[in-house]
Amino acid sequence: MTFGERIVALRKKQKWSQDELAKKVGTSAPIIGRYERNEIKPSIEVAKKLAYELGVTIDYLIGGSDKIFDKDLLKKIEDIENLSEEDRQQVYYVLDMALSYHKTKQAFATK
Repeated sequence: MTFGERIVALRKKQKWSQDELAKKVGTSAPIIGRYERNEIKPSIEVAKKLAYELGVTIDYLIGGSDKIFDKDLLKKIEDIENLSEEDRQQVYYVLDMALSYHKTKQAFATK
């Protein structure tokens, strides 16, 4: 998907018009339309606002990743990074256990 296609898909997922998205990022609907048609590219500041309002990373918008990380997940990651090293290691340990359990459960379910 192109940058413009990703904006269109995310905007439609939110059920927003071009004008609604434009107001959220401080631009105009015709400019959003030009982004969506890949006629122009936004500044990094506008791309950051677009990503924030659409609930994705800039990396996703520009096609660097096909993974959509929602705002809640990103906030949790930031919170984990702000923990002390000891607390962060405890969180990683619990996450590793949960992920391992999930993978094992999936492996046995497919057999």
